[in-house]
Amino acid sequence: MIKARINHQIRASELRVIGPEGENLGVITLSEAIKKASDLGLDLIEISPNANPPIGKIMDFGKYQYDEKKKEKEAKSHAHTVEVKTIQIKIGTGEHDLGLKAKKISEWLKEGNRVKIELFLMGRAKYLDKKFLEERLERVLKFVTEEYKMTEAPQKGLKGLSVMIEKKK
Repeated sequence: MIKARINHQIRASELRVIGPEGENLGVITLSEAIKKASDLGLDLIEISPNANPPIGKIMDFGKYQYDEKKKEKEAKSHAHTVEVKTIQIKIGTGEHDLGLKAKKISEWLKEGNRVKIELFLMGRAKYLDKKFLEERLERVLKFVTEEYKMTEAPQKGLKGLSVMIEKKK
């Protein structure tokens, strides 16, 4: 949260002041604005320090902080974080099991998450032809019901081959 300057912390000599009811009081000097605010028993808060001249508002500082926190919380609640879900398959995984895993992948894609599909390789399987391994990954992708796009091509890693997919926009 941005620390707002209040009353004597404000550095500008002139401010465009907004009154407690939202009315525009015009461009006045800092000392005049502080005097008006103190006469009303309120604070002068610098709302927009980068404007020319800076904008100040006469209001209760506690209420201002409350409103800002409320706005921040509201913005956070609307932000959707994209998670990366991981699912592992092996070379010998059967068609039925692939169908079940693909169903889960489709659910995750529907929720808007990215999915990393790992073809887990053990022992000698790590040295098999890359084309063959990519075909094994494609077997799972055939069962996925949601429309998707690959965000990165199949990559060989320590555990095997992996591919990242996300929902098409």
